[in-house]
Order: sequence, then C-alpha cells, then structure tokens
Amino acid sequence: MLKRTAVAAVLGLGLAWSAGAMAQDTLKIGVILPYSGPFADAANQLQAGIDLYIAEHGDEVAGRKIELIKRDTGGPAPDVARRLAQELVVRDNVDILAGFALTPEALGAAEIATEAQKLMVVMNAATSVVTEQSPYIVRTSVTIPQVNYAFGKWAYEQGIREAYTLVADYGPGIDAEASFAKGFTEMGGTIVGADRTPVANPDFSAFVQRVADAAPEAVYIFVPGGAQPAAIGKALVDRGLAPPDTKVLGQGELTHPEALESMGETARGIFTTFHYTLERDDPLNKAYVEGYTAANNGREPDLFSIGGYDGMHLIYEALKATDGDASGDALVEAAKGMSWDSPRGPMSIDPETRDVIQTVYIREVQEVDGKLQNVIVYEIPDVKDPLHGATE
Repeated sequence: MLKRTAVAAVLGLGLAWSAGAMAQDTLKIGVILPYSGPFADAANQLQAGIDLYIAEHGDEVAGRKIELIKRDTGGPAPDVARRLAQELVVRDNVDILAGFALTPEALGAAEIATEAQKLMVVMNAATSVVTEQSPYIVRTSVTIPQVNYAFGKWAYEQGIREAYTLVADYGPGIDAEASFAKGFTEMGGTIVGADRTPVANPDFSAFVQRVADAAPEAVYIFVPGGAQPAAIGKALVDRGLAPPDTKVLGQGELTHPEALESMGETARGIFTTFHYTLERDDPLNKAYVEGYTAANNGREPDLFSIGGYDGMHLIYEALKATDGDASGDALVEAAKGMSWDSPRGPMSIDPETRDVIQTVYIREVQEVDGKLQNVIVYEIPDVKDPLHGATE
C-alpha cells in the first residue's frame, strides 16, 4: 500500500508539472524497448519503423514538435520497464509512452500509464490481456489469439488431424499454444503433445528432438523474435524435422528473413500466420518496403517495424484530431474507432477494446525468383481478438 501511495504521490508531482508544460510546442514520446540483450534486433527494427514514419511525415504535427526519448530495458525486464516509464513521466515529462516490444514490459509499465493518465501505444507486445491492463493503452501490432485461433481452424481444414505444440514459456507463447489448440480441436483435431521452452533459449536441440521422437503429423511452433527464430531453425535443420515429412506450422516470427537464411531448404513448405508480410502485393506496401530498405542499408522491414510505423501513424492522427492536445483522455478518445490503410492492409482500432482489427495472412515458404520467401496463400479480413470479453 505504501509503495502504491508513494508512486501516486510522485506521479502527482509529474502530472502537475506536465499541466504547466502543455503550452510548450515540444511533444515528448518516451520509447521503451530492449535495445540491448537477446531482443535487441526486434527493438531496432521497431525503432526503424518509428524513424521511417517521422522521416516521411515530418517531425511536427498539430503544431507540436516531436521529440523521442529512448530508454533501454535490456529485457525482458518488467520491473525495469516500470521504472523507466515512471522516470520518463516524472523526470522527462513525456506526453506519451510508446514501444513495448515484449509483453512482460508492457504489463510492467501499464500501471504507470494509468496513474499518470498518459496514452501508451503498444507497438508489438501481443498477449491478449495487454490492453485490459490500463484504459490508456492502445495497440497497433497484433494479438496472439487474433492470428492463431483462425490458424488452428485453417490447419484442420487442410487435412491435418494431429499436432504437437512447442512454444516459449511466457505470456505470448502460452496464448499461442492455447489459441491454436482451441481452433484446431474445436474443428476435431487432436493435440498429441505439448512442450514449452525458456523465453531466451540459445539451443533448442533437446526440445526439437522430443518432437522428432514423437513423430507427429504436424508441429506448431511459437518463439519470440530476436535471435530465437534462427536458433530454432538451426535445431529443425539438425534434427531433420521439416516438410513434407512433418508439417511445420508457426507464427510469423518463425520464418523471419534471418530465420529463413538459417534454415535454408528446410524452410520450404513451412506455413505461418501473421498480420504483415513484406511480400504483400500492394502499392502502399511496396513504397514502405522501398523506403525502409533504403533507410536501413538494404535491410527489409518485418513484423516489428510495421508496429512502430503504424504506432506513429496513430499518434500523429490522434494529435491532429485533438488539435495538439496531448492529454491521455483526449488522445485515447481520438484513437478509438480510428481506421486507415496501412502497408499491412486495412486496419482499425476497436473502440471497445482499444485493440487492433486487421487482416490475418497465412503464408507458405516458397521459392520466388531463386529466393525462399513467405508467399500469402490465404487471407482472413477484419479479424478481432477472439478472447476479448470472453469468459471461461
């Protein structure tokens, strides 16, 4: 109780100071990401999406000059994220909190957003409950159940009847396991085995060997971004667990470009589901890919960068709607129901849940012009998170 009271008191000082700063032209956005550690690559990709949007649209909106203040969690580190959010609000007087590549860090900072009444834009963290932790959270990335529940149903429709699940042992992985299994078993499929791995796991050999020993018809895999997809890709290669002998299914991180390089031919025929694929044939996406690649030494955008890019779009459009008023309540109200055409496709913010509504893509790794890449084979439009408002 003393801890909560102390936090509220300190934040109260920050709020009073913030009110006096409203007249200033500068608008400060505190970006909290794991710029170092095992998820540094994901953070840097997300940051590059933020930077590209600002480069394309300018660093001033609704009369406010945009200033980014970046803080590194080295995560996953929820306590660090919470402390950094508090420091950004009280010491740096930020108007908006943003970033949050990892669910534990989004959950860690949520209370600060509520106490400080600051808009908090979650640009990647994908566990379903994130937006339920504060009325000031709006998400521009994806939720795990949003893509995986539909994917489980689709897998059964393709003739798969038995599957083994292998997921990272934390919120998103558990969400992925549950939502894929729910969709798959509701259709009549059977989960023949399930295993969980450490979140930052450098070697998946033992886990993949257990899957190989079980000899399932299909394996569903969820690992977070960063170094994990390439690491599990290596284990799949080493253990010979690959299509067509074993159907390999997963969330989009599994066939991230770096993971495809690691797996080589083993990746051919893997099916993944996600909300963004850089190969999507659309003028907006082509322009986005070209701009991103040019700004990042030939590196292509990914699922992390699009969350940052669209997160900045939401911030800019909300500021336009409020005529520069950066109070949390005003910005959240402006964000509710917002819709736009993104490089990923049509998307909107559910006014009831403050979560993203978007198209879910199912992709297969195929060879195109001599290069393995994700090719969209099925689209499911206007998908909401199926767990919001659900009761057990």
